[in-house]
Amino acid sequence: MTAGLAERYRIIDTDSHVSEPADLWTSRVPAKWGELVPHVVPDPRGPRADGKVADIWVFGGELAMATGGPAMAGYNGFLPDHPATLADAHPAAFDSRARVRYLDDAGIWSQVIYPNVGGFGSGRFLQLREPELMLDCVRAYNDFLSEWTSVAPERFIPIMALPFWDVEAAVRELDRAWKLGHKGVLFGSQPEGFEQPMLADPHWDPIWAAAQERGLAINFHIISGAGFDLFGGYPGNGPHTNAAKQSAGFFLDNSSAIGDVIMGGICHRFPTLKFVSVESGIGWIPSYLEALDWQWANMGAYTEHPERDLLPSEYFRRQVYGCFWFERESARRVLDVYPDNWLFETDFPHPTSLSDGPVSTSGRPRDWVDKHLSGWPEHLLARVLHDNAARVYGIE
Repeated sequence: MTAGLAERYRIIDTDSHVSEPADLWTSRVPAKWGELVPHVVPDPRGPRADGKVADIWVFGGELAMATGGPAMAGYNGFLPDHPATLADAHPAAFDSRARVRYLDDAGIWSQVIYPNVGGFGSGRFLQLREPELMLDCVRAYNDFLSEWTSVAPERFIPIMALPFWDVEAAVRELDRAWKLGHKGVLFGSQPEGFEQPMLADPHWDPIWAAAQERGLAINFHIISGAGFDLFGGYPGNGPHTNAAKQSAGFFLDNSSAIGDVIMGGICHRFPTLKFVSVESGIGWIPSYLEALDWQWANMGAYTEHPERDLLPSEYFRRQVYGCFWFERESARRVLDVYPDNWLFETDFPHPTSLSDGPVSTSGRPRDWVDKHLSGWPEHLLARVLHDNAARVYGIE
């Protein structure tokens, strides 16, 4: 019997999430901050239709998000319905030892770990409004993730949060978290939404320089800007239809980060720094790059920056990566064009992840890749499932 892809390759999943425990910050942040410290409360709005009271995160005194909202893997329902508490969710969403057992069953060797509560670009920490507390909370999260992943360091790839609103503090925290074992940096794709300079501004150069020196990739997860409405849109559609439309649109929103790091000269100034567009899919990216090349020439951009000796697509090929999970035909069509720039992910335990469950259309990752990727050329499978990610995150 031919071995499956999970047995032939050590698959690296480049996007998964941890559902943070209720005491993450209350157990690590000084008590002097009182109710401002992020904590969990029973939903003050009372029981849901099923009679259960959901647990809700409170950030800076404001209701933020349900603890079970991002932990949908294996759940028999669709958002806005969700597990009421983490106890109702898949144990691997929040327990690292359960996650290792899940990885073995799923056919995944190692996973990149992203947050939920602090935001996909760490922007929610700004709701705390106290700079000292904001920094304490970022440091506490990075400490927690280092501890969470320490149960099997060869199986987990922790990605640090940064206090991006203070560049000097961010550089210090980058160095501290790197020494704790973090292998990448989480960064927002549109910092101007948080009243910060735009991504292309040299204001951020000290962070890029520090990351480049330590070999840390900069990771732009979708929905890392200021505010989003998953269920927004035409009311007549219904919440599930609007969520489907919005979710697909979020992928394209990451074009702003790709465009800024290339057209803003960041790739040129930091030639060995790697950037990852996370959870954005890949089928659309070559078309976008072809457009950037065309407009670079026909808008005369090269006359403003004669020092840049590469086309936008060539900077991408050298330094930028995209992640995909459910794409099949669109992914296969672009693999030969940028074979060294694509990464595989599952997005566990989020609503549209590759995970088994009563409403899932994917099943286990090991089964999904065997069913849909087995016909791909071996050299592409090796790169996409393991080699490219190992290079980006410095995996032996």
